[in-house]
Amino acid sequence: MAELKAKKETKGKSGIGSFPWFVWLAIGLGIIAVVAFVRSPPTSGPTNSSHPGQLKAAIVDQLYVLQPNQSLINQLSKDLEDYGFEVDIYQGDEVTVDLYGRLPGYGYGLIIFRAHSGLLGSEGEVIERTCLFTNEPYSETKHVAEQLSDQLAMARIDENHPWVFGVGDEFVTRSMEGEFDNTVIIMMGCSCLYLEDLAQAFIAKGASAYLAWDAAVDLDYVDKATPYLIRQLCVDKVTVGKAAASTMNVVGPDPKYGAVLQYFPPQSANKTITQLISS
Repeated sequence: MAELKAKKETKGKSGIGSFPWFVWLAIGLGIIAVVAFVRSPPTSGPTNSSHPGQLKAAIVDQLYVLQPNQSLINQLSKDLEDYGFEVDIYQGDEVTVDLYGRLPGYGYGLIIFRAHSGLLGSEGEVIERTCLFTNEPYSETKHVAEQLSDQLAMARIDENHPWVFGVGDEFVTRSMEGEFDNTVIIMMGCSCLYLEDLAQAFIAKGASAYLAWDAAVDLDYVDKATPYLIRQLCVDKVTVGKAAASTMNVVGPDPKYGAVLQYFPPQSANKTITQLISS
């Protein structure tokens, strides 16, 4: 189980030095403790393609620091490359708030997030927000405007791990730079389609399809299910609906938590990756 905290929204002028003392007091004291039910140096940009117009995909491996699986990353990369994508990989400390903010401008046709995620909650009650982890250490003095506008949360795996920043749907809507160009988004974390908030934000930002699990997932399970899904989409080139159904038929739901692979929006079911990224 991972923990999350969310800032209470506090009004004030933007800019660190311009906040009155009572706003800083609110930042210091106005934190509410919440829980997310989850399990298991920044780069300036992606590698430049040697072929103009080359299809590009990205794997954002936030779990690399504590739960690496390089054989998985290699397999995903190979299947993406066999489809025709040039693949950029972001791992460990590269996975920051700023990286997430820049992603729409990089022109990716497909992005896989191998990252912790979860639902915000307070005193055992779920808050209607989904949060995606970064590996950027939490600080009250960084990303202040985004914290005050409720775009970021504090997140950690458990009490034995440090707090990091987590991003929510408001960050996708308000702070991601530019627009996605019909990008297909695949979330490997927990509960990223228990609610539709994060999915709706990515679609509104220009993504064409969003695939994720509807409950908590075990890491070993999702590291097995995702390569099968990618092979269906990028090697066998079946539609999203058929790929999701086949993944559930062959790999099955998560055996521990019962999570099922879902997709959004519903109309993406009858489209292939080729149709989605070129629509």
